[in-house]
Amino acid sequence: MHVEVRFHNMDPSAAVETAVREHAAKLERFTDQIVSCRVTVQGPQKHHQQGNLYGAMVDLRFRGGEVVASREPSAHQAHEDFYVALRDAFKAVRRQLQDRIRQRRGSVKAHDAPPHGKISSIEPDKDCGRILTADGREIYFHRNSVINANFDRLELGVQVRFSEEPGDQGPQASSVHVIGKHQ
Repeated sequence: MHVEVRFHNMDPSAAVETAVREHAAKLERFTDQIVSCRVTVQGPQKHHQQGNLYGAMVDLRFRGGEVVASREPSAHQAHEDFYVALRDAFKAVRRQLQDRIRQRRGSVKAHDAPPHGKISSIEPDKDCGRILTADGREIYFHRNSVINANFDRLELGVQVRFSEEPGDQGPQASSVHVIGKHQ
């Protein structure tokens, strides 16, 4: 991997370059696909309320992609120490790299969509109703399960999403959310 260090508002430093190269070398543990790592270090900027703050930007290129992270001088007191700003920037780029590697391997968790269906019956006198799911089941729900909608204004056929849980009489819906404009 080719490592390049650029200095902005500060003199070049062998100690800083060594620290950058050590951080960059640790990234190679995650993949051998890294082509280059370009790091820009920003010297202290005097702010009125806090001391001199440092910044660091890491631009990591690998076969098939690139990730960039920076820790700009800000009100973050920890960045009064350059090595903390550098560490934080490399941590951020490492997390992005790991996410990209997981995506490529297909090991990113696919989050299932919440169950959904449509209102198939409403019994206002009993404060309940039923939802017909996409797989043909009917799920009971109570008035108190309807979130951000008025139970009394629900209509047959209205699309909803919900959380399903076991109930005394079989499956029941909790956290029923009306989908779309019928809210």
